[in-house]
Amino acid sequence: MQTLTAVAHRGDPYRFRENTLDSLRSALALGADAVEFDVRLTKDGVPVLLHDETLKRLWELDRPLRSLSAAEVRGLTAGGVPTLAEALTATEGSRVMVDLPGIRDVRAARRVVDVVREAGAADRAYYCAGAAEMLAVRAADPSAEIALTRTSLAPPRPALLEVVKPRWLNYRFSLVDRDLAARVRHDGFLLSVWTPDTRRSMRRLIGLGVDSITTNRIDVLTALR
Repeated sequence: MQTLTAVAHRGDPYRFRENTLDSLRSALALGADAVEFDVRLTKDGVPVLLHDETLKRLWELDRPLRSLSAAEVRGLTAGGVPTLAEALTATEGSRVMVDLPGIRDVRAARRVVDVVREAGAADRAYYCAGAAEMLAVRAADPSAEIALTRTSLAPPRPALLEVVKPRWLNYRFSLVDRDLAARVRHDGFLLSVWTPDTRRSMRRLIGLGVDSITTNRIDVLTALR
């Protein structure tokens, strides 16, 4: 029987603020196999959990993350934005899907990879984002497990696949149909999808035999599974 990996998107954002330690812990308590979170670097190069470029949407502070040190971020959010190291400690023993929006520089990717290694989490972490970000990760860590994110039906270029060497192809869920699922399997990749939040969409994708679903409603997915 095929095993479906249930991945919690930014933790459990319907109950707790996304990308916070409470959100990650809640998702794991609900049965998530893995948690996905977004990582960006502060002004002083510390990897922290934040999806947006600024603190405005989540923390009502119109300050770009890249203009703030890790200590300033901690003070402005009362410790609400965790460091990557803190997130890895909070999820110890569980898989983590590390999304790297905008981290296209090899030195920046190496900062993230180094924190994962120092935490002893290299064997349970895998990385996702678009081609530029995953090229940076592959250059920083030749052994990294990668889920190459795709936002169109166009097949990835063979030259890109040769360099990035992804284990997963990570598609927007609305793009996935039986033909695409068959193509991904034929090409030897695992198929990951993001982010269906309704039972109907989840059932359709499970029926197509996808290998992993990333969702904001991890409780719904684990109940269906």
